[in-house]
Amino acid sequence: MIIESDIVVAGTGPAGLLAALAISRNGFRVALVGPDVNLGDGRTTALMKPQLDFLDSLGLLEDIRTDSAPLKTMRIVDGTSRLLRSPTVNFRATEIGQDYFGLNIPNRHMLRVLARALEDSEIVRVNGLVKEWSSAPEHVEAELLDGTVVRARLAVAADGRNSPARDSVGIKVRSTPSQQSALVLNFQHTRSHQDTSCEFHTEHGPFTQVPLPGQRSSLVWVNRPHRAQELARLDESALSRLIEDRMQSMLGRVTVESGSQVFPLSSALPQRFAKDRVALIGEAAHVFPPIGAQGLNLGIRDIEGLIEIITRHPVDPGAEDVLAAYDRARRPDIVARSSAVNLLNRSLLSDMLPTQMARALGLSMLEATPPLRALFMREGLRTGSGIGSLFRS
Repeated sequence: MIIESDIVVAGTGPAGLLAALAISRNGFRVALVGPDVNLGDGRTTALMKPQLDFLDSLGLLEDIRTDSAPLKTMRIVDGTSRLLRSPTVNFRATEIGQDYFGLNIPNRHMLRVLARALEDSEIVRVNGLVKEWSSAPEHVEAELLDGTVVRARLAVAADGRNSPARDSVGIKVRSTPSQQSALVLNFQHTRSHQDTSCEFHTEHGPFTQVPLPGQRSSLVWVNRPHRAQELARLDESALSRLIEDRMQSMLGRVTVESGSQVFPLSSALPQRFAKDRVALIGEAAHVFPPIGAQGLNLGIRDIEGLIEIITRHPVDPGAEDVLAAYDRARRPDIVARSSAVNLLNRSLLSDMLPTQMARALGLSMLEATPPLRALFMREGLRTGSGIGSLFRS
């Protein structure tokens, strides 16, 4: 069987579902290929205000908001034992005239909302794994394991960091394995988090608590791979005590919930973001450590950037000049965000005194200079609206 569409989206994670829904809302015939949506994902995702506006434009925000927590303050704490330590820096949304920076959303809740929206859409859902991708001058095809073929003018690769669609067109990737893994879990606590996310910088990576509804929080604890596995094997009471100690009892008594997971970390950046009727979004386009709530926020900006370009070329959204325009449009944002996150992560791991001095000085300046802090926060929310605006002046 051959299914014809304007655009085929590969991947059933948040980026793929959002891309399919948004592209369909803009008048394209869309087919979505991939396995069943993973409703068992226990992780959470912090989405910032501009990306929440995108969800709102799709009519999804109110349903997603029902099981999420606002991020009103973001705090950076130097949890290292080094000679040169940085001051604690608090970023408050009210400093830039906002009620909150964003929302922390359980992935399984977000995916349920997106899956329901998919059922109510005109998107053709093709369930299964792609066996082979092939590109021709006029179209791209995805052949599934069951023999079904989906043919389209453009393929949107939201199929993850090891993207088969990306590999099929020969896009090379610069990958950097990381000697880090992330322990991910949720926990309860006896004190209110007051809608504050706290990122402790340690010698092995960030330890990041993000609020959930009620007196609950999510945690991403980056550590050496063997240590992350050791932590995951601890009984819940021992792990709870360790987390409480690491957080300096800021949230009172901690009780870890079941379902902790460990994920190996890496960094990856493709040489191109589009080629031969395949456009990359999400982790197919960028992979970096979990610092500063960048991942899916950057993926949504990929989707917005792609839609802005293909809606100007509805007859052939996968044409060479269209994809070249997408590559040019996304490159500065992706490269800048990836570089900044990787640089900060390396600064945490480095024992070199000049690196520690530079990091401590930078955070000290942010803590002591409200106007600079405001520019930094605006830039974090929306590219070019803060520090980036100074370079355009």
